[in-house]
Amino acid sequence: MGLIAIATATSGIAASIMPGGRTAHSRFKIPIKLTDNSMCSFTKQSGTTELLKQASLIIWDEVAMTKRQAVETLDRSLQDIMECSLPFGGKVVVFGGDFRQVLPVVTRGTRAQITDATLLRSYLWQKIRKIRLTRNMRAQTDPWFSEYLLRIGNGTEETIGDDYVHLPEDIVIAYTDDDEPINKLIEDVFPSL
Repeated sequence: MGLIAIATATSGIAASIMPGGRTAHSRFKIPIKLTDNSMCSFTKQSGTTELLKQASLIIWDEVAMTKRQAVETLDRSLQDIMECSLPFGGKVVVFGGDFRQVLPVVTRGTRAQITDATLLRSYLWQKIRKIRLTRNMRAQTDPWFSEYLLRIGNGTEETIGDDYVHLPEDIVIAYTDDDEPINKLIEDVFPSL
């Protein structure tokens, strides 16, 4: 059918495993310094604008770790180039991410400031249709570890103080000052190298 899908992710690592993927900041030319009125740095006559106009689908993975202002910036910019006041200019946008994992970085931010920076606090959140995936396909071979991660993510794992959890010995790589840290890590993770 010749339809265009744009694959992006917040992190470079996540973007690199998507065919044709790029970081959202790179693809959409999202400014580094964001305000509640920021716009993407592409012009209406640019190749980026043409690509976005032709796209049938936009995918943004690991969106939970980006600041809401970045997503809002894309929303405003798509509304502008599409001349449409619907969210994202009427484009179909699929977000992936887990808010129990890495949240946006807010320098010296309090919990409240970090939470406020998430997409959950955006004016867009109520307009987004949510589909929750419940089975971790990658963790099926290790159900104990999968359940452990879920308990941490759900806040039901026993904590040390308010911010720490105990890591079981069998998932910890021992380290001493005598070891070269990177070599020790490589040897333990990839013993056959």
